[in-house]
Amino acid sequence: SSFSDRRSHWSRSLYRLRRYSPNTDRLIRSFHYPVDFFCQRKRSYLPRSFPNRFVFNTSSSFSSSIIYRKMAPLLTFDVLQHQNAETSNVIMKALEGNEGFEKLSQAEGSGILARDEEDGKKLTKGVEYAKQKGVIDPNFVPEPYITIDVLGKSPDEVADTMIDKSGTDAKVIVLCGLSGTGKGTTVAVLKKKLEADEKTKVVCWSNGNVFRSVTLLAATWCEQQVEDGAFDPDKALTKENLGDFMSMLEFGLFNGKYDTRIHGLGLDVLVSEVQNTLLKKPMVSKNIPTVAQVTQGEVILFAAKAIETMGESGGLVVLLEGREQTVNYVRTPHRFTLVLSDDTLIGKRRAAQRLMAATINEVNETSSTDEIQAVLEEQLTQMAI
Repeated sequence: SSFSDRRSHWSRSLYRLRRYSPNTDRLIRSFHYPVDFFCQRKRSYLPRSFPNRFVFNTSSSFSSSIIYRKMAPLLTFDVLQHQNAETSNVIMKALEGNEGFEKLSQAEGSGILARDEEDGKKLTKGVEYAKQKGVIDPNFVPEPYITIDVLGKSPDEVADTMIDKSGTDAKVIVLCGLSGTGKGTTVAVLKKKLEADEKTKVVCWSNGNVFRSVTLLAATWCEQQVEDGAFDPDKALTKENLGDFMSMLEFGLFNGKYDTRIHGLGLDVLVSEVQNTLLKKPMVSKNIPTVAQVTQGEVILFAAKAIETMGESGGLVVLLEGREQTVNYVRTPHRFTLVLSDDTLIGKRRAAQRLMAATINEVNETSSTDEIQAVLEEQLTQMAI
């Protein structure tokens, strides 16, 4: 049939839909996924100007034959370049049922869970060692955690839940959860939401740079004290030395903002100024696991005091992300643990993250959705080998 016939057919159908459903216009605007328009007797394609957002047929009993169906969102360059949770969800939908993606997801998920279990054991061992040394209280009991299942929830929804349960007087908010549950994204969204109030200033804290600072001091001590300058944990990480290293770290206001100062063994720097340079050197990076095993207690107490200073004295809201073993010792009633009731999604999210990072480098703003999909599948083939 001619275009005018199809348009006329559409106009009559839309009239009938509006007649039986007063909310049609709102319904049309509310759908966000492209679909086709089907007739009972033959298939007709709508004009390009129509949003193509729902499916129905036009039988004589029209009011009972409306069929709505959401379709998979397209992986456009705009969606891809966001490199966020939305991108992951679109990729997972685009590759749903793909055998290669399933295998890659299973491998990624197994690896994440294994690393989390190993890290958890190391952290627990480090905390127990700190208790034996008397660095932290063995009878300490943290406030209870609120568990949030993130399955089917966006980071915005998770952040809103945390805000609702924390109230407006929260000074320190703790967020825990295994890898793949969206802690980092949730913290970023939560920070943005809290800062929407111009009076609220938010600081995100991680113990990572404290561990790096202690490792830097230990490695520097070895360079000065060990004959060949090689890192020697048995000599460097004694109880006395660790006490000295921690005394060389000072948290407070420097240049008008909160920061950590490393002052000792010839060093006098601020962490914010060297976190991407000096604290990323091989002498630090390769020795962090060794140092972290025996400094859990010291770092926990340093972080707890720093966070208390910012939250109570500095008038800031502090967002603390980490594993329960280390953040338990920060006093606050506002504690949350993110879980994912479908643990297969952990691997799928990680696989989607790898694929989005690889695909964005091979396409540009002129690439069509079909071209992007082809590159995505090509990258999947390479990763699945």
